[in-house]
Amino acid sequence: MSSDAESPIDRLWREYSRLFHEFDDLTLARWMAQTLGQIEGRAWRLSHPLLGAYRLAAQVGHDRQIWFKRLVSIPSSYAVAECCRAPLLPLFTRDVVESGLICQHCSETLMPFSEFPEDARKEIQEWGERYAKHHAIAHWDERQQQQCDNYTQTCEQAAQSAEGLLVIAAREIVPRFLDTFQAVVWEDQDECLEVRPEDLDLLSSD
Repeated sequence: MSSDAESPIDRLWREYSRLFHEFDDLTLARWMAQTLGQIEGRAWRLSHPLLGAYRLAAQVGHDRQIWFKRLVSIPSSYAVAECCRAPLLPLFTRDVVESGLICQHCSETLMPFSEFPEDARKEIQEWGERYAKHHAIAHWDERQQQQCDNYTQTCEQAAQSAEGLLVIAAREIVPRFLDTFQAVVWEDQDECLEVRPEDLDLLSSD
C-alpha cells in the first residue's frame, strides 16, 4: 500500500513496527512469549503501551508464521488458537455481539457470541445494544441530524454515554473472560464519537 493512502497515525505505527521487523525469528518468538507471560492474569486496555508493542510484534509474527515454526514454547497456561496456532489472546470490542471475541494475532473470530457462557450472553447483548444505539448517532445522515435540535450536543451526550458503557464493560464484563482466557484485551476508545482512552477513568470509585 502506498504511504499516500495511509493516515499519519498509520505511518507512525509502521515506523514503530520497524524494530520487530529487525528481530530474527527466534528473537521475535522469545520476546512475544516473554510478554505473554507478563500480561497473564489481567484484562488490558487496547491502548496500553505494552499491548501496543505486542500487537506490532504479533502482526510481524503472523506474517512470518512464527507460532507455526514452534521456535519457542508457548507459555504453558495459554491454550492455542485454532485460527492461527498462536496463543489465545482475545479482543473485546464494541461490536462483540456481531463479531465475538477477536484474535489479536490474525484478527479472526476466536469465540463467536453464540459460544459465550450462557449466563453472560444476555447481559452482554443488552450492553451491546445500548452501546450500538449511542454509537449510531455518530453516523446519522443529514436528514436525521436536521431533525435534532442540537446535533453537536447530542453527539457529546452520546460520547458520554459510550464512555460510561466502556467503563462498565471494563469493570464488570471483560474480567469474566479471565475464567476462560489467560489474558483479555478490551477496546477503550471510539473514534467515531471521539472517545479517547484518557476519557475513561477506571481509577475512580464512582
